[in-house]
Amino acid sequence: MIALLSLAVWVYLFFGHGGFWRSRPQLPPARPSEFPDVDIIVPARDEGETIAAAVASLLAQDYTGRYRVILVDDNSTDDTAALAGAAANLQIVRLHTKPSGWSGKLWALHEGVAASRAPVLLFTDADIVHERGHLSSLLAQLLAARLDLVSEMVRLNCSSFAERALVPAFVYFFQMLYPFAKVNDPRSAVAAAAGGTVLIRREALERIGGVEAIRGALIDDVALARAVKQGGAIFLGHSGLATSVRRYPGFVDVWRMISRTAFTQLRYSAWLLGLTIAGLTVVWLVPPWELAFGSGWHRACGLAACALAAASFVPTLARYRRSKAWALALPLIALFYMAATAASAVNYWRGKGANWKNRAYQ
Repeated sequence: MIALLSLAVWVYLFFGHGGFWRSRPQLPPARPSEFPDVDIIVPARDEGETIAAAVASLLAQDYTGRYRVILVDDNSTDDTAALAGAAANLQIVRLHTKPSGWSGKLWALHEGVAASRAPVLLFTDADIVHERGHLSSLLAQLLAARLDLVSEMVRLNCSSFAERALVPAFVYFFQMLYPFAKVNDPRSAVAAAAGGTVLIRREALERIGGVEAIRGALIDDVALARAVKQGGAIFLGHSGLATSVRRYPGFVDVWRMISRTAFTQLRYSAWLLGLTIAGLTVVWLVPPWELAFGSGWHRACGLAACALAAASFVPTLARYRRSKAWALALPLIALFYMAATAASAVNYWRGKGANWKNRAYQ
């Protein structure tokens, strides 16, 4: 019966889970009908390797309206602020302390919002490089669809072997967890955002109580989207106009990235962890096992489930210009992510918690 269950799950995922695997929509280049003032807030802590390119791309936007870049230097120990350069529409806010109960990024965003006045805010990470028309395209989507929040999964770096093997799957699993079609459907309770690019109306942010309302969230983008969607409309798509230049050169780097917050996603629950591992085993490990070692209808179920899984990965592989052959490795890639999720729980139980930029969050 487990073989049949696995196949049934894949039939639902492929045909009934919001078409997550189609890897769309993608935000198109566009010009807005209006050009409201925009403040771009960039939280940064020890981002010396990427900040110059990120800020330069923001300052070079072809947006017709007035906009300003507010770089919030969160007590960096390197030359982040100096490397950002200087410009008439660049303001640097320097932080030296972080109140208890706040995540570092959210405190930086809070202080950036306090220094801003524009009716529209763009939250973007210090490792994102934007093409010239990106801000205009974001505003066009926000205004045309009368949305409160627009977010994008920017194109992630995919140059090292570890990135080529694991990054497309990271995007694929994110789509599976938060099907973009359901996120964009106001009738669905599913809500998510991708923290690299979040355009939000100030009035929507004030309506939910500001950044302070989610001040302790480690998965802050999803928490923000959930709060905003309770009283407004949001959009989540893929970006062809922004790229993350953050590198994950080795498998251990990707492992740390996943294990940092995976158990947070499960609300630190051993019960949910057990259910998750069991569910992922049925989804990812049972089909290849039945295909390799089963017989008769067991093998047929395994073959059908493997075919659906592989086919569902192809559009994301195409987005990252990877060979379709990587779809055959998806069960092994999923096993890597399962192990990293278990490691996240072990770290939490050992008292390590999440750690980012030399900050520990218990």
